[in-house]
Amino acid sequence: MSSLQVGLAVAGGLILGGVIAYNTWNARRHEPRQAQPEVPTPAERVEPGLDEAMAAPERVEPGFDADAALPPLGPLPTPDRRPRLDALIDVIAPIALDGRVVSGDALLAALPATRRVGSKPFAVEGQNEASGEWEYPVAGQRYNAVQAGVQLANRTGALNEIEFSEFVMKAQHFADTVGGAPEFPDMLHEVARARELDQFASAHDAQLGFTLRARGAAWSPGFVQQQAARQGFVAGAIAGRMVLPSTESGLPPLLDLSFDARAALSEDVAQSAIGALTLNLDVPQVHRAERPFERLRDAAFALAESMDGLITDDAGQPLRPELINGIGGDLERLYDTLEQHDLAAGSAQARRLFS
Repeated sequence: MSSLQVGLAVAGGLILGGVIAYNTWNARRHEPRQAQPEVPTPAERVEPGLDEAMAAPERVEPGFDADAALPPLGPLPTPDRRPRLDALIDVIAPIALDGRVVSGDALLAALPATRRVGSKPFAVEGQNEASGEWEYPVAGQRYNAVQAGVQLANRTGALNEIEFSEFVMKAQHFADTVGGAPEFPDMLHEVARARELDQFASAHDAQLGFTLRARGAAWSPGFVQQQAARQGFVAGAIAGRMVLPSTESGLPPLLDLSFDARAALSEDVAQSAIGALTLNLDVPQVHRAERPFERLRDAAFALAESMDGLITDDAGQPLRPELINGIGGDLERLYDTLEQHDLAAGSAQARRLFS
């Protein structure tokens, strides 16, 4: 073999090796970023048998004030498992019992199979003979007054004449079953109230969302979940959804994080590529004492930094920090307006109206 042939063979080998190396590098560069094993910090490492180390105070990095990072939460409302009927957002029809007392078992047995009138919730309450409080009927309790109600409006729109008529038929059938006589308000008046309430709700509804887009390599579902978990998010009931739980049990989550559900359900999750995720805040559903906007903003900034992402609006336009902070002022005015109308964000009435 001549020296020329040897040189060409060597050159060909180098070129082939370079092509393979480039393709390997390029493939790795475009692979979705993967979750990394969690490595315990020195403060978390505890050697077996070192009781003194276990009793040592928690390590705090110099210059970081944990208490100053987030100020203490204000008082939060106690969640109501079954919000009571409210004349502000419900049509209420009293059901006269002619002085009789009815058991909770009888009221429960008389309830209709469906608790909706069109797209609006239908409910029945009784006044507990012992406590005097209005409540959803409970087996074993006794009630000296009963009322039925239907919600005036929700995010599907206002109660209309057809739905009101359906409410009358459903409440009348319930009253006949328990031996009572309902008294219904004027339909035209209640439908007008429903439209007025719906107009107010439509003008003061707010669902705020930030989109986080990958600047370079896409993310794997595991990487997204790992980074979100570090900000306090937990897995939701739906694939591709995580939530930041409320500090009060029974209340809706503070924030919602969502990404492509198909990536989360893929057979090869590690190779599923996610290019964007969305952080959402349903403003009327969360009490302002929880500081939901501040948590949304801080979570967006933290995830953008740790995931090499860009915060944008729905149209893909980048959101500058000063613009994001300005949204907080607008939300404070919205909170004030809702409170002035007895529909404070996070209250049972607001959660029902804006649902």
